[in-house]
Amino acid sequence: MKCVLLIGLDPATVDYSDPALPPGMNAERIHAGIKLALADIAGRGWSPEVCFIKPDDSAVSTVERCLTNAIYDCVVVGAGVRLPPNRLWLFETVINAVHRAAPRAAIAFNTRPEDSGAAAGRWI
Repeated sequence: MKCVLLIGLDPATVDYSDPALPPGMNAERIHAGIKLALADIAGRGWSPEVCFIKPDDSAVSTVERCLTNAIYDCVVVGAGVRLPPNRLWLFETVINAVHRAAPRAAIAFNTRPEDSGAAAGRWI
């Protein structure tokens, strides 16, 4: 069975007033989108997992810990990690952690939580 890991910011840590984020985004929408994504990924016959990170120095160890749970065929990095320009350092840190811990996994990017299955589908 193919395994997909979704990496995203812990919804409780997001600054929803950041203009780089889609309008109307909030924790409830993120959780609802992730629920849809998990159902979509499972419906494709793949095993989905979620890895929430905080926008701080703990991100690398969290990603590495999540990647030890299984061998992932694809890692989807959420838009909240890569969109805000002030999080470029976090995005680079996460990508490099994925590259080191899961060098054979494809890396994909979503535009919102609920299209994570489609993002993984481009690579699986």
